[in-house]
Amino acid sequence: MNHTALQSLLAALIVLPLLGSLAALLPAPPGLRGRGPDQAVLRHGVTVTGVVLAAAVALAAGFDHDRPAAMQAQTDISWIPALDIRIHLGVDGVSLPLLVLTALLTFLCALYGYFNMPAGPSPKAFVALLLLLEAGTLATFAVLDLMLFFLAFETVLIPMYFLINRWGGAGRERAAWRFILYTLLGSVVMLLGLLLVGLKGGTFDMVALASDNGSKLSHTTQLIAVLAIGIGLAVKAPMWPLHSWLPDAHTAAPTVGSVLLAGVLLKMGTYGLVRVVLPIAPDGAHALAPYLAAFAAVGIIYGSLACLALVRTGGRGDLKRLIAYSSVGHMGFVLLGIATLTPTGVNGALFANIAHGLITGLLFFLVGALKDRFGTTDLDQLSGTGGAALYGRAPRLGGLLAFGAVASLGLPGLAGFWGEMLAMFGAFRPADGLSRPAFLTFMALAGLGTLLTAAYLLLVVRRVCMGEHPEEEIPGTLTGASPEPGRRALVDVRGYEFAAWTPLVALTVLGGLWPAALLGLSDPAVQQLLAGGH
Repeated sequence: MNHTALQSLLAALIVLPLLGSLAALLPAPPGLRGRGPDQAVLRHGVTVTGVVLAAAVALAAGFDHDRPAAMQAQTDISWIPALDIRIHLGVDGVSLPLLVLTALLTFLCALYGYFNMPAGPSPKAFVALLLLLEAGTLATFAVLDLMLFFLAFETVLIPMYFLINRWGGAGRERAAWRFILYTLLGSVVMLLGLLLVGLKGGTFDMVALASDNGSKLSHTTQLIAVLAIGIGLAVKAPMWPLHSWLPDAHTAAPTVGSVLLAGVLLKMGTYGLVRVVLPIAPDGAHALAPYLAAFAAVGIIYGSLACLALVRTGGRGDLKRLIAYSSVGHMGFVLLGIATLTPTGVNGALFANIAHGLITGLLFFLVGALKDRFGTTDLDQLSGTGGAALYGRAPRLGGLLAFGAVASLGLPGLAGFWGEMLAMFGAFRPADGLSRPAFLTFMALAGLGTLLTAAYLLLVVRRVCMGEHPEEEIPGTLTGASPEPGRRALVDVRGYEFAAWTPLVALTVLGGLWPAALLGLSDPAVQQLLAGGH
């Protein structure tokens, strides 16, 4: 595919959801109303996200896979000449998988929302916010100017805040406020770091700064910049101990919000570390890498222990909260891989990013389906006699939940395995100048984290999927909370749920069996970023 066509596709990826978001607020044309304006606007959401997904797939197909390290489909237009801020877009082997993942998950969420719209205000606002969220996320992965990166990074906060606050469950207002305050405070510090880099480096252009490899920035400047930018990105990542907004946000968010929060938004933090921090301030990154690795290792253990506490009988554990804490652990592996500063570790981190998006997205969809059927995600209510007992009552749903759990614990042959293994390999032999004994300790802690992860996820499967269920079930459907759980036959996976979940299952298996598809894209780009963009 020629350069102009690729350029247009990348620009369309960002502009289409923005235009679609505005169009969603307009009255539906009479011919497209269907059963009413609500259905029309939900259909509009599915259509726009579908077109964006098609554009992302076309971009991936047209991408020159022989040169994944080169920045392709570049658009570079002067925007604010006085500050030398440019509209600079481009895609390489690091950002391409994230663009496709974002487009896929948003489309699946729009499809799911069409059939299962969360209770709340008008669908108009819901679709508009979903598309704005998609535009901001895609822009974050596609822009190559530090100020535009910051603007795109911030754009995502507003729609996510409203999705949690207006369509969420119990405790949604507090959760939404915590989400916005944590991320805004982190972003203020990050902005100062980005301005420092741009002013001292003489440009805000990420490609130019990466090829300078920090030569224009003194050691002290790099340290301050990495610390400031790193804090803003670590809040989003979410790194322990800056993670405490996450469990509340996930627990309160509607299903679609949880899927996008885990599948896409958390990746913006780790992507920023690889794209901005490592190549632009390598000395600062090297100095602070052991501390990042230490926080990552603690996060892995902490997330697993929190999940074990939630899964015990009588612990009043919430399944959504448990998966949120598991994200803290899984993203700990991503941060550990980045902290090794080695191609192996960083490739592992990028692979784990994608795998976590697919697997945790699937898990949040499944938990949303449990909430629809039982009216609760409380583990004590879902387990034991008269509980969910999915294997006996909804075997397909139970099978999918078990699949999601074993994928999440890193079973070889599924996508969750490779990223975590490569991150630990990276820690086994970190970059020159980093303390090997310290990183071996972090690797051992990460290994212990994988065992704890297996323990709590298998307990979840045992409690939710197994167990006795009352025999006297009568035919019917269970759609909301039932006064007598288990007295009516349970609806197994519905058609639209199959449609929304099958791509995630297929890609999780494909990523596990054919990791070279992703690693072949990211490795040359990572080698170049670590070498300073040369």
